[in-house]
Amino acid sequence: MKNELIERIVSGMRVTGRLHLGHFHGVIKNWLELQNAYECFFFAADLHGLTTNYENPGNVKQQAFSMVADWLAAGVNPNQAKIFIQSWVPEHTELHLLLSMITPLSWLERVPTYKDQKEKLAEKDLDTYGFLGYPVLMSADILLYKAGLVPVGEDQIPHLELTREIARRFNHLYGQEKGFAEKALAALNKLGKKSAALYQDFRRRFQEQGDKEALTLAEALLNQQKNLTLADHERLRGYVFGTNKIILPEPAPLLTKVPKVSGLDGQKMSKSYENSIFLGESAAVIEEKVKTMPTDPARVRRNDPGNPDVCPVWSLHKIYSDKDTKAWVQEGCRSAGIGCLDCKGALIKAIEKEQAPIRERAQEYQQNPQLISDILHDGADAAREIARDTLAEVKEVMGLEY
Repeated sequence: MKNELIERIVSGMRVTGRLHLGHFHGVIKNWLELQNAYECFFFAADLHGLTTNYENPGNVKQQAFSMVADWLAAGVNPNQAKIFIQSWVPEHTELHLLLSMITPLSWLERVPTYKDQKEKLAEKDLDTYGFLGYPVLMSADILLYKAGLVPVGEDQIPHLELTREIARRFNHLYGQEKGFAEKALAALNKLGKKSAALYQDFRRRFQEQGDKEALTLAEALLNQQKNLTLADHERLRGYVFGTNKIILPEPAPLLTKVPKVSGLDGQKMSKSYENSIFLGESAAVIEEKVKTMPTDPARVRRNDPGNPDVCPVWSLHKIYSDKDTKAWVQEGCRSAGIGCLDCKGALIKAIEKEQAPIRERAQEYQQNPQLISDILHDGADAAREIARDTLAEVKEVMGLEY
């Protein structure tokens, strides 16, 4: 049996329309690797977009379809990953509501980005529950699919920890399954004598000594079992802790290296800074944008030596160029052996080599919105099969099953 708790990954991207190179290198390339190794659910987070843009949502449908077209053109494969729009799976909003009933207000107010974002977006009225409660919606996005792993950068770990706390609180409040101990022992018998004895030893070490390594070993042992149902797997995970069934498993972070992709002006690439190179842009536009990039201000004349470390062009070379080209840029710039146009020319070729096939595929998808719609509907249908089961279980333990 496929181990759903460990091998399932959920990741979403806020709907903003066209994607730029920062999105491609920071998120999409990671998705391309994950879809080959895990059961992946990738969604366009249109509801999250409303937390800050509720007054002027714009053409959300067009932006969502444009963004998904870029995903597909970049190589996200609907035959390997479930691709859908968040609001097309209404269980997201229903679980969000139910989790909001148990989430302490103080937890939301201490989220690191809450005050920071309010200050940065001071021109907007963000004194809304939607903005304060967006971490609960994010938690619902993850817990709805019982994701074992969530790809995050280090700066996102506090958000995921809140999801883990909400799951822990939910399980504490509602995980008292009738006859739980008997059902857990029945599941234990399915492990075989050797594995069952190991499990019991790990359980004792964790409960009596607080041995976290024993907890890790117990979970690893369970992950190897092929004859456990998902319900039995959750019972035995809960049995390690005590007498609670794990209804909403706590997801673990899958730390990913997110490179900082500098924009045309040296700042972080962002639409709001108007310094982006977008996926699918023509070769002529890419060339024009790169040629107008500022360089080391010390290089006033062609024969002036420069310093690549203070040049925005070099920051993109670090992502796009091979070892030999980087050495050529470093030596040539510092010795004035090459000019800035020479340096930019090599970067233009590298970006265009990457973007040409993506641009070609993007045009095919953009010219066939029905194909995108079909992919999104299929993904939403597959996502809802799992989401309905989770929500039914949640509603049952909360007394809402009639």
